Amino acid sequence: MTTGTTERADRRSWLRDHSELGVCVLLLALGVLVLTDALTMDVDITQRGPVGPRTVPVAVGAGLLLIAALLAVDVLRGGRGEAEGGEDVDLSEPADWGTVLMLTGVFLGAAVLIEPVGFPIAGALLFWGAAFALGSRRLDRDPLIAAVLSVVTYAVFDQLLGVPLPGGPLMGVL
Repeated sequence: MTTGTTERADRRSWLRDHSELGVCVLLLALGVLVLTDALTMDVDITQRGPVGPRTVPVAVGAGLLLIAALLAVDVLRGGRGEAEGGEDVDLSEPADWGTVLMLTGVFLGAAVLIEPVGFPIAGALLFWGAAFALGSRRLDRDPLIAAVLSVVTYAVFDQLLGVPLPGGPLMGVL
């Protein structure tokens, strides 16, 4: 082996041994993206008070940067991620594409319906459809839970957090 070939093999070996640095780069990029979006958000401080729409994205972005840095230090010091031992997943079984497609359809359906029928109805269909796709067949209970969850979510976002969601035909009622 020549010196150039040996150096390339050593570099590949080092990269393979430190592959978790890819996760660090992803977290770093995501943190920078979140912080950039949050800090360039056009918000009038007098309208929202000291805790406004920037607060959570800035905290999340800073947290992502901190985690990326701490993980990079750990990986460079020789830390290794452990294989998942406690997961209840049999990797020899094929993926359940029917469930994945059903969840995708429910999500896309809710996204299409949110504007014409409003969040409370579209959200209830989303929650109920997701429960059905994941195996729940309690037709006496699931629609009621989905409706309550959707209305509570709508009220929290619209009334408490000040994030306007489309109310649809229920706008006057809620």
